[in-house]
Amino acid sequence: MPRKKELSFEESLGKLEEIVKTMEEGSLSLKDLMTNYSEGVQLAKNCLTALDRAEKTMDLLVKEGEDGTVKEEQLEIEGE
Repeated sequence: MPRKKELSFEESLGKLEEIVKTMEEGSLSLKDLMTNYSEGVQLAKNCLTALDRAEKTMDLLVKEGEDGTVKEEQLEIEGE
């Protein structure tokens, strides 16, 4: 069985925004609300995973020293 293509952060966020808009309209049945809620939770999880991956990628910054050597530093984010 082919594996489902993982949505990008932007695709997940866009779909999540659509779901929220539809749910806020208030015209869905309870069954459809629950289906949308479940899909929204999964999309939010995809977004958080993508953000976590991006943060880990940025944790190591390559910085060149005065003597031409390369060293790694951890990225420090304000508020953490």
